[in-house]
Amino acid sequence: MNKNMRVLIVNTSETAGGAAVAARRLMHALQNHGVKARMLVRDKQTDDPGVSALPRQQWQQWHFLWERLRIYMALHMQRAHLFKIDTATGGADITALPEFREADVVHLHWVNQGMLSLKGIARILRSGKPVVWTMHDAWPATGICHLTLGCQHFKSRCQRCPLLPGGGSATDLSTRTWRRKQALYDNAGIHFVACSRWLEGEARQSALLAHQHVTSIPNAIDTRIYCPGNGHERQQLGLPTDKRLILFVSQRATDIYKGMDYLLQACRLMAEQHPETRQQTALLVMGGHAEEVTEGQAVPFEVIPLGYVNDERRKVDIYRAADVFVLPSLSENLPNTIMEAMACGTPTVGFRVGGIPEMTEHRKTGYVAQYRSADDLANGLYHVLYEADRTAMSQACVAKVQHTWSERQVALRYIELYNEALAMKHYL
Repeated sequence: MNKNMRVLIVNTSETAGGAAVAARRLMHALQNHGVKARMLVRDKQTDDPGVSALPRQQWQQWHFLWERLRIYMALHMQRAHLFKIDTATGGADITALPEFREADVVHLHWVNQGMLSLKGIARILRSGKPVVWTMHDAWPATGICHLTLGCQHFKSRCQRCPLLPGGGSATDLSTRTWRRKQALYDNAGIHFVACSRWLEGEARQSALLAHQHVTSIPNAIDTRIYCPGNGHERQQLGLPTDKRLILFVSQRATDIYKGMDYLLQACRLMAEQHPETRQQTALLVMGGHAEEVTEGQAVPFEVIPLGYVNDERRKVDIYRAADVFVLPSLSENLPNTIMEAMACGTPTVGFRVGGIPEMTEHRKTGYVAQYRSADDLANGLYHVLYEADRTAMSQACVAKVQHTWSERQVALRYIELYNEALAMKHYL
């Protein structure tokens, strides 16, 4: 295998959001295994020399605003679903950039909100370079949405979109964008990669991807950074040492799809069923708006808002300090947060949705609760905190991460895919 190839990873942001974190980790994993990988982003947040930003930032802002305005108009000037929809009508042409010209393989990740337009992706395809596209959500397989949330239209053709006013129509924005994607994908030879087997299954059911190359490769994590600690993290962070700690993490803690309402209800149920836990348990909330999650809601446990944490070392210590990590999301692909918690030896609890059951082995590395069941979520929290063998669970978590999501495992699978894509281009 040619490991000395040049790979350009393209993502809207360098560090903000799960896709950005995963893309940047993959870049470093590839670099550590002999690949000359670079990253191209719209929003650059660090001084990493391996990451380049798009030039002419004022135009990038215009692309973003113009697309949002058109979506806003399609929503009849209602903001409710403004950022649940993307049409890729505005974006940069990256084909003239030196980073693009030098690349052997172009690897797209999350490229919405003004990074790339469908026209821009078409230019990339016309260049003749092999294209790999990692799906961090369902958008490449649907008309305009990132989360299907039970909608089945993408299996035949997107139309009458539930995100549009009045449930859309037979020729609505989702249908028109669907047709543009259909024309883009036809004979394009894109190698689509889902981060989870669940999303791979969803993608294979999409009529858009019916004749496309679709596989699944998980995200990578650096197990030299995310690993068990020395047991003194609570004292260093000033957290309670006499309580069992539940940890919830989200970029925006009040995001309805992350399931905070279910978590708070589960806490109340656990306290009702096991009154002794009221004084023995605390809830840590890490993420933006953390201080708002309990407004107007009674919580039986001490709640400790940690806010948004940028420092990776501090974040690792928080994972290590927790007794259980909980993510009651209503929709998930392969969440980095579960991977991070497990790598630090912290068992996880989440709903049976998306890629979560692939990550959390029920009653071995955590607990997989029935979807949208606060009662079973409470059962899972109590089981991990007060019934399970914590040492055995912790060891099983670390072993699962090292076997499945280590940099080496993921990098080698992508290198194999890149070589396959290059070989197909040369053959054709």
